[in-house]
Amino acid sequence: MNSTEQIIRRCVEETDSPIDLWRIDMWIRFLNSVQAKHMAEVGVYTGRFASYILKGCESIEKYYMIDPWRHLDNFNKPENMSDDIFEDFLSETKLKTDFAAEKRIILRGKTTEVIDQIQDGELDFAYIDGDHTLRGISIDLVRVYPKIKAGGWIGGDDFVKNLWQHRSKFEPTFVFPFAVYFAEAVGARIYALPGAQFLMEKNINSSFSFIDLTGKYQDTALRDQLIPSRILKLKLKEKFPFMSKVFSGVKRIVLK
Repeated sequence: MNSTEQIIRRCVEETDSPIDLWRIDMWIRFLNSVQAKHMAEVGVYTGRFASYILKGCESIEKYYMIDPWRHLDNFNKPENMSDDIFEDFLSETKLKTDFAAEKRIILRGKTTEVIDQIQDGELDFAYIDGDHTLRGISIDLVRVYPKIKAGGWIGGDDFVKNLWQHRSKFEPTFVFPFAVYFAEAVGARIYALPGAQFLMEKNINSSFSFIDLTGKYQDTALRDQLIPSRILKLKLKEKFPFMSKVFSGVKRIVLK
């Protein structure tokens, strides 16, 4: 068992927090365990994650905050608000992290617009929680990966099996399985974690492996979620939500 696996297993096992704080507390444990100094967060939103990490991790010396904080015309997700709302989110982020102003570096822009302000190999850790579409996660992983030092890590959120995380009217969420495919392409080790989290280890001396600490992610195929009958069922369920309750009741009666 490699050292990263030992660390992340211990962090997962020892984190016993309410569900809304579990992922944050788990990452604080991990970052403290590896004594991360330079990190980036892609998709800062209102600064909640950043404020907790900066308070809980004394080893962090530099924290890059990457977020456009503006409406994006080609981003079809519920989090795509108006420009004025994003201005408020940026102000909230600054307010929440003013206590660590000497450590934070705010990079306002899309990943492609600002990522080269970070040197290649500079980061111990990056946390990706931005555009979860296939386009978004592809860009974020491809552009962030060179910024991670050998032996460093990328963590991320929304590593969910259901592509239709935000209903069918929005673009599907592709963090899983794309992050696994990316890890295979670059020869990295990747872990599936509870709480819809993932951890990718950039280690030039190791080959690709996918370690599922949840037992839920072994099947990385997409066919079952994209077959027409399943999509039709999803659309009908969304349009007529009361029908799902009727069908569930009928199913229970039939199975008795």
